Amino acid sequence: MMSVGERAEALVSELGIADPKDLDLEAIAFDSGMEVVYEHLTGCEASLVGYRDRAVATIKPSGVRGRERFSIGHELGHWQLHRGHSFQCRVDDPSSNLSSNKTIEKEADRFASHLLLPGFLFKPRVAHLGKPNFQQLSELAEEFETSLMATAIRLAAIDTLPVIVASYRKEGIVWNMTARDIPFRWKLKDRLDGDSFTYDLLTQGKDCPRLSKQSADAWFENEDADDYEVWEQCIGSVGDTALVILYLQTSMMNARSDWNINKRRSS
Repeated sequence: MMSVGERAEALVSELGIADPKDLDLEAIAFDSGMEVVYEHLTGCEASLVGYRDRAVATIKPSGVRGRERFSIGHELGHWQLHRGHSFQCRVDDPSSNLSSNKTIEKEADRFASHLLLPGFLFKPRVAHLGKPNFQQLSELAEEFETSLMATAIRLAAIDTLPVIVASYRKEGIVWNMTARDIPFRWKLKDRLDGDSFTYDLLTQGKDCPRLSKQSADAWFENEDADDYEVWEQCIGSVGDTALVILYLQTSMMNARSDWNINKRRSS
């Protein structure tokens, strides 16, 4: 049985798409029996109504094409994966979707991510960049017509780099996406550390325009974190949040288990 991501990318492959500019979401949806219409909605980004083999997805015009396209992909994910189920409309706040614990919402988001940023097109571009910063991710987002947030999350999800993407408010963490191969032992701090560049951005408005080295102690609870360094960059995001990208150094990937962290997690 194909995974959620494989099902999404199969739609792209079946249409012979070989360039991001040909990822016409409305056409892909129509080919799958889902018509896309744009109408004003209150309190949500998109909704879906289906009957038998036809459906209509209503998308709220936002002026942000990347957000609209992700909403289309999300609703198409529901149509492909969850026919016969009831589900809430996609909410305005992207962070609410990312922090949701509802399986079908996470699956629809995963479907959209693979549909808009299919691995066979996205991974070679990431490999060419090496360790992309937010400026380079913005260029990829423009090429794929996706939001910067969706592009950064996909970067972590493809699991080709030791990267963590996270969202923080002054009060603390909102959500995080960690590359699968990063050892479980590394535990992000719930509260922003005063030594982090992200703290400076959210409290002083100080930009961090490039990836810069930072003690891992500023980001991880582990007692040995000050033995390591990470590369950090942050950028202002939706509401009062910051979008953060962290690259772990190679030695962190081979660190022994931290049993103190494991004990705290299970307590």
